[in-house]
Amino acid sequence: MTQRRIPAVYMRGGTSRCLVFHERDLPGPGPERDRLLLAALGSPDPYGRQLDGLGGGISSLSKACIIGPSSHPDAQVDYTFAQVEVRSPVVDYAGNCGNCSSAVGPFAIDEGLVPAREGETVVRIHNTNTKKIIVAHIPVQDGEAAVDGDFELAGVAGRGARIALDFLDPGGAGTGRLLPTGHARDIVAGVEASLVDATNPFVFVRARDLGLTGTETPQAIDADRELSARLETIRAEAGARMGMVGSAAVPKIAVVAPPQTCTALDGTVVERDSVDLLARAISMGNCHRAVPLTGAMCLAVAAEIEGSLVHEASRGRGARSLDVRLGHPSGVLPIAAGVSVRAGEPWAERVTVYRTARRLMEGVVRVF
Repeated sequence: MTQRRIPAVYMRGGTSRCLVFHERDLPGPGPERDRLLLAALGSPDPYGRQLDGLGGGISSLSKACIIGPSSHPDAQVDYTFAQVEVRSPVVDYAGNCGNCSSAVGPFAIDEGLVPAREGETVVRIHNTNTKKIIVAHIPVQDGEAAVDGDFELAGVAGRGARIALDFLDPGGAGTGRLLPTGHARDIVAGVEASLVDATNPFVFVRARDLGLTGTETPQAIDADRELSARLETIRAEAGARMGMVGSAAVPKIAVVAPPQTCTALDGTVVERDSVDLLARAISMGNCHRAVPLTGAMCLAVAAEIEGSLVHEASRGRGARSLDVRLGHPSGVLPIAAGVSVRAGEPWAERVTVYRTARRLMEGVVRVF
């Protein structure tokens, strides 16, 4: 069978990698599009390696972005995120990826979808998964998205040009409500949990309630099959309560703990007084090597919600600033959230995060 040639760009966005396509080069939404994305990434692979495709065998390296003309009056481009499962023939569109969102602006500029403005180009992005607007501030040099810079992102070697992403009105992205159950905490599968939906729906549980400290490595968490099974049970039950049944991608689940001294994956010692909160996030059954950016944003919002387990774990930071210094396996991520009260309920106004991104390869991907 002759292989098809589909134009694509391979990019790193934040701490993830993704294949990026023009919408015009793919079939419309449906089984044929999903089949091509699965083939391009190398799924399903019972060996978990995606050796016959461009995926990397873990959720953060098995992603695709589809970019096209905007269908929203307040945006310049549409962006659809696709999470490709590694071992199963499933493409999930239930949520967005914050890391991959940082690749959308550079792609749009370099592909001529948005006119480049020297110095900085603002790209307004409509994420079709969540129906939310993302405002990306992209450094531009010589008419292209800049790569060189002095911003260091934990989990990515070296430094790069800083991209600022404003996620506007992020609450209720998947369920329609910032607190889908109406409560800051619930009992789920026998443990206290906070169910929060900001940029993506998340379930937060205390590390200590699961016999953890919050400083464990992703490898240690993944190796504990009993723990993995329990986390999945909690996640699935919480998903049912949030009205999200049958998705392996959302809600995601994370364990949280108060600040402690710990060691990052690169061997750096992270001192207790340099973080406000520790978190270990699970994505598609594996502990993330850093933290999903949408998870970091949801954590920052949850830290501002009185009564949530995240607020409880981070309450020692006081009124220092809106920034939450999030300790994750690869280091520390500062993130800012604005939360107010409307009609007696918490309301997420925006979340601002900083990433880097880089175009790694361009050409065609071969699929059959």
